Amino acid sequence: MKKTIFASILLATASVAGVATAAMAMPAPVTVGGAPMYANKNIIQNAVNSKDHTTLVAAVKAAGLVETLSGPGPFTVFAPTNAAFAKLPAATVPTLLKPENKGQLTSVLTYHVLPGKLSATALRAKIKAGNGRAMFKTVQGEELTFTMAGRRLQITDSKGGTSTITIADVNQSNGVIHVVDAVLLP
Repeated sequence: MKKTIFASILLATASVAGVATAAMAMPAPVTVGGAPMYANKNIIQNAVNSKDHTTLVAAVKAAGLVETLSGPGPFTVFAPTNAAFAKLPAATVPTLLKPENKGQLTSVLTYHVLPGKLSATALRAKIKAGNGRAMFKTVQGEELTFTMAGRRLQITDSKGGTSTITIADVNQSNGVIHVVDAVLLP
C-alpha cells in the first residue's frame, strides 16, 4: 500500500513538473503597440491589433495588400509606426491613401517587404559578411541597404533616408516583422 501511495505521489509530482516545464518552455509573445503578437497568427492578424500601426494597417487595406500579407509568405516586413508616418510631410499620408494614388502607395508599402524570413541575427550576419553593409532587393524591386548603428540595425532607402529597427524579430506564421521608426521611400 505504501509503495502504491509513494508511486502515485511521484507520478503526480512528475505530472505537475511536466506542466510547469511545458509552460516555461513557451515564451510569452512579444508586445507591439500594446498588443501581444502571436507567432501562430499571420502578419495581418497581428498588425491589426497594434495601436502603434493603425496608419500602416489603413495603408495596407487601401493598397489592397491584405490578402497578400495574409498569404503563406514567408515575408520580412519592416513595419513603420504611426509616429514614423507622422514624420512625413503633412499631406503625404492623406495623398497616398487616395484611390488614384494606389500604385504609388503599393510601391511604398512593398518597399518595406523582403521575400523570405530574415531575423535580426541573419541581417547582422549579412552585414558582417559584407564588411559593414548588406543590400537586399525588396518585393517592390529596389534595394534597401542595411548597416549597424552601434548595436542597432539601420536601414537606408534609395533616397538616403534612414530608419532604425526598434523592435526586432516579431515572428509570425508567415514571416517576421521588424518595427521601424521611419518610413522608407523608393
